[in-house]
Amino acid sequence: MIDHSPSTAARKRIVLITGPSGAGRSTAIRTLEDLGFEAIDNLPLSLLPRLLEGPPLGSDLALGLDVRNRDFSVNALIETIDHLTDMPNIRPEVLYLDCRQDVLLRRFSETRRRHPLAPAESPDQGIQRECDLLVPIMTRADILIDSSDLTPHDLKAEVERLFAGEKGAHLAVSVNSFSYKRGLPRGMDMVFDCRFLRNPYWDASLRGLDGRSAAVAEYVAQDARFPGFFDRVLDLTEMLLPAYRDEGKAHFAIGFGCTGGQHRSVTMTEKLSKALADRGWQVSTRHREIERKANAVPPLETKTRTAE
Repeated sequence: MIDHSPSTAARKRIVLITGPSGAGRSTAIRTLEDLGFEAIDNLPLSLLPRLLEGPPLGSDLALGLDVRNRDFSVNALIETIDHLTDMPNIRPEVLYLDCRQDVLLRRFSETRRRHPLAPAESPDQGIQRECDLLVPIMTRADILIDSSDLTPHDLKAEVERLFAGEKGAHLAVSVNSFSYKRGLPRGMDMVFDCRFLRNPYWDASLRGLDGRSAAVAEYVAQDARFPGFFDRVLDLTEMLLPAYRDEGKAHFAIGFGCTGGQHRSVTMTEKLSKALADRGWQVSTRHREIERKANAVPPLETKTRTAE
């Protein structure tokens, strides 16, 4: 039987960008526009069918959607996603920009903006309403970016990393380390627990270092279980990545977790990233806890005044 359906490469991408107000949707839209997408912000959902019934799309499309849209509703957006999925010449994706509520509140306080769902109330009430409203959409997301700890520059780089590779028909792979104490990072496709490996934390000479250090990496690798674990993870990853690429997936995220996110998970992340890069994959490496520590604002020094 001959398959006459359009190939993945021939189908036009429509990226629906949404998320709570203040999470960085505008930055994501501008970034996709710079990557060659035709970008439309706040297009009423009722006008999307007319757009698609018109002349064939000349380029991939990025649509910004939020609660301020004239006819926005969760059910209407879900129906739109389902309708686009059924169209043979369209490849829809939902990019969801998430953010912690305390960070959203700080951003609204800094800009003194009114929240669209609480124009006459405090922003925290609107933030809570919007986050609750968007839960069903978040569960439908193909790509989820948590912008809580990202600057606009960082968010732009993250969107570029996720979508620029697709423009060249590549699969972008991100390998991430994290601490289980802070929970799983959002958007992971595959996660491995490294807490069974030797822990350098208990060696006083290694405690202040991290898994990027040769000494820490060597310590972890001396665990008799390490070679078998790493080889099996690499074999599994090499088997899966081509399959996901052939299915048209633009991004694949792998996570390694340990207790503190400083030693074992970082060692595994560094080693797997290098192995995949050596095999020709487009790889980026993120160490969540190390980056969080590096970006932490130091406390203000308390000056003690003495009597003159």
